[in-house]
Amino acid sequence: MSEYFIPAGSGEAESVEKRSSFLGHVRMVETEEEAKAFVAEMKKKYYDARHNCWCYIIREGAVRYSDDGEPQGTAGIPMLEVFKREGIENVVCVVTRYFGGVLLGAGGLLRAYTKSAKDALDAAGVSVVRRWIKAEIPCTYSMLERVKLECAAVNGVVEDVEYGADVTVKALLPEENAEGFALRIMDISGGKSSVSTVGEAFMPVRIK
Repeated sequence: MSEYFIPAGSGEAESVEKRSSFLGHVRMVETEEEAKAFVAEMKKKYYDARHNCWCYIIREGAVRYSDDGEPQGTAGIPMLEVFKREGIENVVCVVTRYFGGVLLGAGGLLRAYTKSAKDALDAAGVSVVRRWIKAEIPCTYSMLERVKLECAAVNGVVEDVEYGADVTVKALLPEENAEGFALRIMDISGGKSSVSTVGEAFMPVRIK
């Protein structure tokens, strides 16, 4: 089953290393044109900065980076590696550096740009894009936490919980795990709860 990971939203992070300020920005984009436009926007906004280093990864498309005047290999590639390690696609990142007067050396630059990209990604969060089964699970109040745990165990996401005489859990389940989850709920409830499929969708869902 095809799935991929994208930024859940926009993320920004700021850090200081030996008086140099690093401003990291992450955005979700779907085309190289959108990525280029965001890089241009950041360069215009931070026109007075010494460096605006950037990278982007477009799903089934371009992968690009720039050190923007920093020593080769100390900015763009380390930033790019952050997203490759996390499996993130359709992402653009710009890290702006205001030089503080103290040279950081290659190792210091590599660490600073890596940290800025990772902090900005953490601020943005991560969504998984895949096909989900929309399910409703009626259960007793005493079963609620167990149902939530079982949902998490199959990498599902609880969207909502309706409270009444009993409880109805509304969840998104990975397509390939939906059948096993339904059997599990039937088993642990002694046949008193069953999973109803109410739809399906291919969409991003935030996971962290």
